[in-house]
Amino acid sequence: MTPLLFVTSMLQHEIKKKQPFDLPEQEAMLNLLRTADRLQICFVRLFRQYGLTPQQYNILRILRGEGRPLPILEIAARMLTVVPGITGLIDRLQAACLVERRRCDQDRRVIYVAITPQAIATLAQIDQPLLDLHKKLLGHLTAEELSALTGLLEKARQVAHECSEPVNLVPDS
Repeated sequence: MTPLLFVTSMLQHEIKKKQPFDLPEQEAMLNLLRTADRLQICFVRLFRQYGLTPQQYNILRILRGEGRPLPILEIAARMLTVVPGITGLIDRLQAACLVERRRCDQDRRVIYVAITPQAIATLAQIDQPLLDLHKKLLGHLTAEELSALTGLLEKARQVAHECSEPVNLVPDS
């Protein structure tokens, strides 16, 4: 009888995991997390050259794309990642003269955030290097592979959106 051969996955080799993954879902999730981390490092380095974090860049991108001031909560809702400290991020952007706060005339409790000309100029400097980075990181994939990847990520994210309640991993006793 031939012994069973376990094929070591690339991730299993990279993280020096001795045993196979318990589930294909586990391996896929860990691959997703490791890949996202490696890609994120590249973006962190790019934005750092302009004195920004990825979250600060995202705020400026949202404001530039909207073309008008937005309430802080609206910016938070549009962020790519959940940011618990949106006020602190905006504080730092304001200190760097990249955004301005404006109180709503109709409701003084609402604060709008507006992008400054300096921030628009900074984003203009980032635009091409950012496009180049996207190409560098994913340009080796075909259009069909990119479309399939996007579809799979959206499908996976849909389930994550449905998980609004924390999962109880401890069985009831």
